[in-house]
Amino acid sequence: MKKTILLVCLITFFISCKQEYVVRNFDTVHIQKFDMDSTSIRAIVAVDSNELLFAGSRGDIGLTDDGGKTWNIQYLKYQDSIVPHFRSLAKTATSVFALSIANPALLYKITSGNTKLVYKEEDDKVFYDAMTFLDDKTGIAIGDPMGGCTSIVMTYDGGETWKKIDCSKLPKVEEGEASFASSNTNIGFYKNNIWVVTGGTRARVLKSSDKGKTWEIIETPFIQGDGPQGIYSVDFYDENTGIIMGGDFSKPNENKANKAITTDGGKTWTLVADGKAPNYKSCVKYIPGTKGKEVIAVGKTGVSFSNDGGKTWKDISKDGYYAIDFVDKNTAWLSGHQKIGKLKLN
Repeated sequence: MKKTILLVCLITFFISCKQEYVVRNFDTVHIQKFDMDSTSIRAIVAVDSNELLFAGSRGDIGLTDDGGKTWNIQYLKYQDSIVPHFRSLAKTATSVFALSIANPALLYKITSGNTKLVYKEEDDKVFYDAMTFLDDKTGIAIGDPMGGCTSIVMTYDGGETWKKIDCSKLPKVEEGEASFASSNTNIGFYKNNIWVVTGGTRARVLKSSDKGKTWEIIETPFIQGDGPQGIYSVDFYDENTGIIMGGDFSKPNENKANKAITTDGGKTWTLVADGKAPNYKSCVKYIPGTKGKEVIAVGKTGVSFSNDGGKTWKDISKDGYYAIDFVDKNTAWLSGHQKIGKLKLN
């Protein structure tokens, strides 16, 4: 009996040791760069350390499955004359989805050997900013306001059909309040919860707790009031722990009121004290497997790192990128202007 108790205690001890987060610290980081011609890439999906998908500004959908040694690129056109400018990309177990920004908004579903237009929206005010899937059935795309509310399009059948939510079911936004198509990360999600961030005249958070069926809007102390000011990116580690990042695109070296964290699911947001880092950033991500402690933010001003949940930061690279997507705690892919990057932390 004593041996059994001892064995159970030892197993529990080793499991707890294995799950314990060990604080890491980085002063610099190496990024392997891949030149990507004349395309601007703001939307990526990192599958693993060898496989990456991207969508670019020239109607290009790209894939590498050998760590960037070779690239397979498909170019799409609509009616033989319109080249979609893609800034949104998402993936399910069976399909890839790419969404263009402006009029007409074009959402393509790409499966093995087949590319199909599954949603189109035509209006002078159409401008879509981001897209993601919560699971293999539930997807969301968001865009600039039309009719006084944020444009939100949902699918509940794996992307086969998409329907725009009527403004009567959404919170009203103010004139000049919109979202930024900077990194495909102004949508955050965890299980059934969705968070959408805005900027411009107001910097706020729209939240749904039921996969997009009902919505509320939440005020933040973030920098706001002018067109390029506001929240550019959001990420959640769990249903309570989240972070928002951004700033003023026109003044990228400023870092006033441009980062905030929440511990109550986004009901309230606390500004992180202004300091040396980070300044304007277009994308922020929790590093997986680090208990919500490690965070990386990227932008045209470089890469910044935090190991205390976003409370304090340091700059670790001057290389400018738009977006980052992690494979695991040691590997991430990045995208930028005419380039892709691969970051290794170990």
